[in-house]
Amino acid sequence: MADEEKKDKKAPAKKEAKAKAEKKPAKKAAAKKEPAKKAEAKKPAAKKESAKKAPAKKEAKKETSKAAGNEKAPAKKAAAKKAPAAPVAPPVVRASARYVRIAPRKARLVADQVRGLHIEKARALLQFSPRGAARDIHKLIDSAASNAENNHDLIGDEMKITSITVDEGPTLKRYRPRAQGRATPIHKRTSHIAVALTPVED
Repeated sequence: MADEEKKDKKAPAKKEAKAKAEKKPAKKAAAKKEPAKKAEAKKPAAKKESAKKAPAKKEAKKETSKAAGNEKAPAKKAAAKKAPAAPVAPPVVRASARYVRIAPRKARLVADQVRGLHIEKARALLQFSPRGAARDIHKLIDSAASNAENNHDLIGDEMKITSITVDEGPTLKRYRPRAQGRATPIHKRTSHIAVALTPVED
């Protein structure tokens, strides 16, 4: 009888322990599911909020860009109106004569006389100049005037000598026999002459 009573007491205790053990995993599973559900609920809400914010940001950017464009457009127009048209530089007609058989020092004396003159005055001065370089410079000025007519469609007689330069070319070295078997050097110098013409401003 005592054994049966003991068994009867143990049986309900075992049943209660089993029930408690079953309830614990169920609670744990439920606890795990609840945070997952909360996280899922938070994610769509966050996505919706970000989706709402994104168009608002785009609209704000568009408005700012439009405002900036509107501000820049009048500034550009005003700058275009204020900037005066750049003056057109007059065409420059050039001609050069190289290896002219005259010393640069002698040629520069004539070049200095005609620099800055009207072409007609320069021709008159060179025609009656007694210096030997005048003939070569006269020919060079005529060549520059013909370049202006044929290459640039300008009037050759309405030009001005803006610049004329005489540079030294190669020197021919010769020797002259002198007394007592000596030889003295002779330097035959050459020149490079360049002329630039521009139309006369009315």
